Amino acid sequence: MIQIENLHKKFGALEVLRGIDLAVNKGEVLSIIGASGSGKSTLLYCINGLEPISEGRVLVDGVDVHARGTDLNRLRQRLGMVFQQWNSFPHLTVLENVALAPRIVRGLPRAKAEEVARRQLEHVGLGDKLAQYPAALSGGQQQRLAIARALAMEPEYMLFDEATSALDPELVGEVLDTMRMLAAEGMTMICVTHEMGFAREVSDRVAFFHQGRIEEIGRPEEMFGKPRSPKLKRFLAKVL
Repeated sequence: MIQIENLHKKFGALEVLRGIDLAVNKGEVLSIIGASGSGKSTLLYCINGLEPISEGRVLVDGVDVHARGTDLNRLRQRLGMVFQQWNSFPHLTVLENVALAPRIVRGLPRAKAEEVARRQLEHVGLGDKLAQYPAALSGGQQQRLAIARALAMEPEYMLFDEATSALDPELVGEVLDTMRMLAAEGMTMICVTHEMGFAREVSDRVAFFHQGRIEEIGRPEEMFGKPRSPKLKRFLAKVL
């Protein structure tokens, strides 16, 4: 599991995370909702070791992410992350983009890395785009390329940081469908999202962040149907 204990994160005098306690079990899909600036994305960066923490602990299967001596490169092989921007390499083909990390980080021979890349690109519906360059893809296809690139490392967990926020509305559905597929296959996922329909339909639990704290957490039917927190009620009234 991913276990977070009393997590605090400050940027100078600004405290962005204020004592987060959270556990995410294998096979669970957790969606994190809340207003911009509430600390949602920062939490993912702290889980993946991309941001140092100010206080507390983040454990991934018992490994303390921020402990001195933790091999973050090795740990990140288990933590696939998909960002708002897809950040593909424009000079590499779709196949080369996905095969790169298995070659460099996992040390796979080129042929094996490309076999893994083909499998994951087929998985996300891009099996016919192998020889194309990212510029030839739509935004939705580029984000699915980013998902395939993360999956090629064969992670145990996937972290999605508002994976659809940079897409035109008509392209959002194809990325959400890919995320639904991963959830149905049993992938453990933490999804920071503004897509309330996705959070309601796919999540095992939903966490509502407000000013760096978990204001309320529960099953989707409780969070959307019978919210207890007045802050969550006001948030849902604005976004639904």
